[in-house]
Amino acid sequence: MRSLDDMNGGLEPCPDEGLSLAAKVYTELKRRLNQGELRPGDFIDQAALGEELGMSRAPLRDALLRLEFEGFVSIFPRRGVMVRPLDLSAIRDLYEIIGALEGAAAEQAARRFGPAEAARMEALIVAMDEALDRDDFDAYYAANLAFHDVYLSLSPNAELKRQARVLKERLYDFPRRSAFVKEWELASMVEHRRLAALLAAGDFSGAADWIRRTHWSFEVQERYIRNYYLSSAARGEVAR
Repeated sequence: MRSLDDMNGGLEPCPDEGLSLAAKVYTELKRRLNQGELRPGDFIDQAALGEELGMSRAPLRDALLRLEFEGFVSIFPRRGVMVRPLDLSAIRDLYEIIGALEGAAAEQAARRFGPAEAARMEALIVAMDEALDRDDFDAYYAANLAFHDVYLSLSPNAELKRQARVLKERLYDFPRRSAFVKEWELASMVEHRRLAALLAAGDFSGAADWIRRTHWSFEVQERYIRNYYLSSAARGEVAR
C-alpha cells in the first residue's frame, strides 16, 4: 500500500482517539460517496475536509488508506486522493470475485441451511416482487441484499462475508443511483427463484454453480450491466 507521508501534519492525537476519529472520518466519507457529494473522478480536498471536520490529518490519512484498501479511492503521491470510477473491466472483476465468494458460501451453507432459511428466502422473494410492482428500488435493493445474506450469513468465514459486502457496496452504493433497469431486476427474480429452489432442495453444489455461472456471471449479465452503468445518467460514474 502506498505511503501517505505527504499527508502528515497537524496535531497527532493519542492512539485510542486516532482510531476512533479515523472510524468517524471513514463513515462520513462513505456517506458522502453514497449520497454523491463525492463523485467518481473527484479529488478529495484533504485540507478543506480536515478543517471542516475539525480534526488533524492523521485520522483522515488512516480513513483514506482504508478506503483505498477497499477500492473506493486511489492515492497518487504528490497528486492527492481521487474517488475511483468504475470501468467495465473493474465491474467484470468484481462480478467474478463476488460470484466466487457467494458460491463458496452457498456450498458452506449445507451444514446449517434448513426450513427456516428456505422460508426466509421465499418471504424475501415476495418482498422483492412487491417492491418491483411499486417501482420502489430502495425496498427492492434492501430485500435483495437480505435474500443473499440468508446463506452468506451461514458461512463461518468472517472475511468472506466482509469482502462480499464491501464489493457490493463498490458496485451499487457509491454513489447509489436513483434509476434502475427494471428488466434486469425482473430477470434477476427468475434467477432468485431458481437459487432459492436449489438451496431448499439441498442441492448446494448446484446452487453454487448457478451463482457463479449465471447470477454473478458478467457474460450473462453484460447487456444489463451496460444499460445500468453506461446509461446517459450514469456516464459520469463509470468509464467505458
